[in-house]
Amino acid sequence: MTESGGTSGSGSPMEKVADIASDIGEYIRQQRNTAKISLRQLSKLAGVSNPYLSQIERGVRKPSAEILQQIAKGLRISAEALYVQAGILDLPTGGPVGDAIRADAELTERQKQVLLDVYESFRRENAAARPAAEPSPAPATNTEESA
Repeated sequence: MTESGGTSGSGSPMEKVADIASDIGEYIRQQRNTAKISLRQLSKLAGVSNPYLSQIERGVRKPSAEILQQIAKGLRISAEALYVQAGILDLPTGGPVGDAIRADAELTERQKQVLLDVYESFRRENAAARPAAEPSPAPATNTEESA
């Protein structure tokens, strides 16, 4: 096997896993630094060993969904955000409103889903109405007849 093979752009499945592990580790480190929490503090909050958390942050290990959930709890962020970053979930729709609904600890999962469904239905309705509303300003640009 030569490293200078012609398939450098495609990336093998193992390289993709390594990239995801590196990305999630970097994301966790950024979140930890933003929260001003030390590696040791987060390892205690998340209930994982200090060396294991260090390996995750360096991209050496790819954590399971359960470990990501524990880390998210320690960082006080949405586990879903870590799942998306790790490639376990697809990027959710709805932008900051959807993120806020998902992050609200006062709502049950059922309530969150109902709110997200209603919100997405409004967004789809508005998107469908938008093309019909855009052509209406066009007739006002016909000023050649007055010249």
